Amino acid sequence: MGEENINIESEILQNSFEQYRFEVDKGQELMRIDKFLMDRIENATRVKIQEAIDSCKVLVNNQLTKPSYKVKPGDVIIVITFEAPRDIEIVPENIPLNIVYEDNDIAIINKKPGMVAHPGFGNYKGTLVNALAWHFNQTVPEGNIRPWLVHRIDKDTSGLLIVAKNEIAHNRLSVQFKNHTIQRLYNAIVWGTFTEKEGTITGNIARSESNRKLFKVFSDPGTGKHAITHYKVLKNLTYVSLIECRLETGRTHQIRVHLKHIGHTLFNDSFYNGDKILKGVVFSKYKQFVENCFALMPRQALHAKTLGFEHPVSGKYMFFDSELPDDFKAVLEKWEKMNETLKIEL
Repeated sequence: MGEENINIESEILQNSFEQYRFEVDKGQELMRIDKFLMDRIENATRVKIQEAIDSCKVLVNNQLTKPSYKVKPGDVIIVITFEAPRDIEIVPENIPLNIVYEDNDIAIINKKPGMVAHPGFGNYKGTLVNALAWHFNQTVPEGNIRPWLVHRIDKDTSGLLIVAKNEIAHNRLSVQFKNHTIQRLYNAIVWGTFTEKEGTITGNIARSESNRKLFKVFSDPGTGKHAITHYKVLKNLTYVSLIECRLETGRTHQIRVHLKHIGHTLFNDSFYNGDKILKGVVFSKYKQFVENCFALMPRQALHAKTLGFEHPVSGKYMFFDSELPDDFKAVLEKWEKMNETLKIEL
């Protein structure tokens, strides 16, 4: 490896906003690097990856590469964010936040549905990070605190998020996530009812070959990322169920993809066809009822309800619980009433 490549890598990494690092598995078949990265980076397209390669933002074994390069077992790939730092400048915005807890190192946010977590790829304003930047700079203006998202939840998922207020807190919390010691419980309304009260879903998750915006479960152990979701049934409501999910891993769309895989798509999840009537006889009255539920909660029925973790500085165990948001509660109440009616009719 030449001195030129070392200098290129150093300059790229020092001036990057975000980077990805992949170590290619031993069982990986030869595959073009642009396709390999499309399967592993959210919102990536072949064009964006090729532009990144042409802009010297992709390194293989610390050397620049070409779009036609075929990755092989043992390769170490580093990818720099596809957008220049000026495109993802964090602009503080005065957006109301539900701050559950805050100290000098962390903040716990109960994110409302519809809010994107972080700027990027078409969402540069109105995000959680924009709101946090304003809030932190108001409370400690001389500090100019940068929000560090330790994890993210989907735009239309509501619920609890941990935010680090300094690099030490971020790094220590990230280790807890990596070691799967952070406890996270989600509540979800899903199509269909269960015969078992609880279960575990295991399956590698990767992007769908037919639609790059979607993810799916692959049986091939060499494809995608290992993912485990545990679930517990809280209520069976004839055509839908209220369940609790505990994440052992944290993959993109994990709960949504795993539940669809076992035939229990999230209620009103338009990405995965949950916005269709998947259970029940479609007659006019029932159809209208479901459409009314969709209108009450125009998003997937998923809420990040609890968080448990060790404080990154004090080491004290902390636990937070949140109420279901109003739209979730309204739809759940409608299904509970419908369930009682159906019991009488059946």
